[in-house]
Amino acid sequence: MPPSTSLPLAPQRTAAWLRTFLPMPIAASRRERIKSCAGALLGLFCTEWISRHLLAGFNPWFVAPMGASAVLLFAVPSSPLAQPWSIIGGNLVAALVGVACAQWIPAPGLAAGVAVAVAIALMFQLRCIHPPSGAVAITAVFGGPAVRALGFGFVVMPVLVNSMLLLLLALVFNNLARRRYPHRPPEAAPGHGTADPPPAQRAGITRADLDQALAERGEFLDIEEDDLEAILIAAEQHAYRRRFGEPRCADIMSRDVVAVQPGQALEDAWDLLARHRIKALPVVDEQRRLRGMLSATDHLLGRDAAGPRQRVADRMTPAVLTARPDQPMIELAQAFCDGGLHHVPVVDAGGIVVGMVTQSDLMAALLKDSLLGAGR
Repeated sequence: MPPSTSLPLAPQRTAAWLRTFLPMPIAASRRERIKSCAGALLGLFCTEWISRHLLAGFNPWFVAPMGASAVLLFAVPSSPLAQPWSIIGGNLVAALVGVACAQWIPAPGLAAGVAVAVAIALMFQLRCIHPPSGAVAITAVFGGPAVRALGFGFVVMPVLVNSMLLLLLALVFNNLARRRYPHRPPEAAPGHGTADPPPAQRAGITRADLDQALAERGEFLDIEEDDLEAILIAAEQHAYRRRFGEPRCADIMSRDVVAVQPGQALEDAWDLLARHRIKALPVVDEQRRLRGMLSATDHLLGRDAAGPRQRVADRMTPAVLTARPDQPMIELAQAFCDGGLHHVPVVDAGGIVVGMVTQSDLMAALLKDSLLGAGR
């Protein structure tokens, strides 16, 4: 009989299982950790102080689960569990269910279990999962005579008041700390008014792929889908850099840039576009500092209204996306895909135009890199 191979694997599997108890690394920077601690300190102190004065000195029910809510609101404000509707909706649902179970189920242990279970089911249904709300339901059951005397008033004071105060302070603090809270998905780039997805979503991992993978997994993940998609895109960019190096905008840009000034006649600018067979002109001052862009699209949209005395400044677009000479090319490629850009001026630290990157420049560089990578 051949020797069994299951026994040698058993210690390995046990060791692998035990390693799952080790803490996972936390990627938060020191600055973010300090912000989290300061936010929780200020948020809880101010919430307790305000609610105590609202209750005229009677505040035994500064609800303990607010401490757990503070961890989410100030330490992980990007979590779906920390969003405004999560804390307000989750705590309200849990408080209502907890008070009802406390009144209708005589056995406290059973009442607490039912309260938490029903609260979880309702929070899933109402899309307001908030883990500290489970403790709110427990507090409603085991809070003692004072909570029982409040009855359903416990839902409003202190649960709703404490939750709203803590949320208000989290909104102020996180935005002052330059955190995106509430955590909104980034605005979609303007499209062409068709059913086609943006170019960046037609290759590689698409949003449909991500949605399908999450649906197949079937678990609730504590991360926004938009954040997960952004992480995957950033990982793809890092993989590209590892494979092809780090080409910069200065490596691919055109340096002999044809430009116009704001005071030039508009017809002269159109002649330059036609003569050089280009689609856009940077508008610069006498020191070649960027003031805007004039494109062939501006010409097509405004040619019927154009008068003989119109100047470049009358048609140019003043708000322009720019690139830096040392900016990685792959970052600019993402901007081209997401923003539908055709040309981006490259400016130095003083705002002086030093080059121009077009779709043709970018495509030539990417094609060269892919051919070189295929030959390795």
